[in-house]
Amino acid sequence: MQDACSSALLQTGRSGQTGDCETGLLAPAIRISHARQAFRVIRERPDTLRELFARFLRHKVSYYSFDAVRDVSFEVPQGQTLAILGRNGSGKSTLLKIIAGVYKPTGGRVEVNGTIAPLIEIGAGFHPELTGRENILLNGLLLGYSKRQMLEREARIIEFADLAEFIDVPVKQYSSGMYMRLAFAVAIEVDPDILLLDEVLSVGDLSFQQKCVERIKRFHDSRKTILFVTHSLDYATSFCDRAILMESGRVIGDGNPQAVVDLYQTLLGHECAPASLH
Repeated sequence: MQDACSSALLQTGRSGQTGDCETGLLAPAIRISHARQAFRVIRERPDTLRELFARFLRHKVSYYSFDAVRDVSFEVPQGQTLAILGRNGSGKSTLLKIIAGVYKPTGGRVEVNGTIAPLIEIGAGFHPELTGRENILLNGLLLGYSKRQMLEREARIIEFADLAEFIDVPVKQYSSGMYMRLAFAVAIEVDPDILLLDEVLSVGDLSFQQKCVERIKRFHDSRKTILFVTHSLDYATSFCDRAILMESGRVIGDGNPQAVVDLYQTLLGHECAPASLH
């Protein structure tokens, strides 16, 4: 019986309804325990790639370790919308990439219960030589869906992205806004349990931004789990159930969105005018 319970806690299903055998409660959508992400930074920049390899082979490359994320621990209950705030370089995007599985943390543990759709970098998961239509299928396969399932969703994805005229053009010819429109359309159409968003509303025209906001509202109302890296304080206070504030790779604030926003403004040292999404 104990083995069956342990197995159930490790399973990840499309419904996201992973339970706790002893308490009957749902496991958190995301659990992060003492996560650390370190990168090696070269102190001096060689003039050429050949010079870099030569120094590396002679063990003369000087570098230091930089912790982008430092001892971060928190849980995100299923159905919660969490805003991640912080200045540029505070570790927000790195944290999201750890959760998405792009980075394997240098230390600590990250558990994700449920299917996940990450929008964390423009063009991530796209093959530049493939068309938009082909990349819809590719992204769906990467997210664990079958070819048949993606073909059933294809028309809705193209309509939402408003890319019918360019859907059979290689995506290397797309603008950054077109990239994001297609990526967002795929992510919301596959209906994940957990949606990771990294400043996606900063790309695209006002009309598409409003469509994204409306769809995010629907995800929130249907109790999907959403993690949103944003500089929009208005979004954090109007949509999110909770916010965390990062600084120098650490979480320095966690709780009520307005209280965390107030702490962020204090950190910045002046009153920030919230950027409206409406």
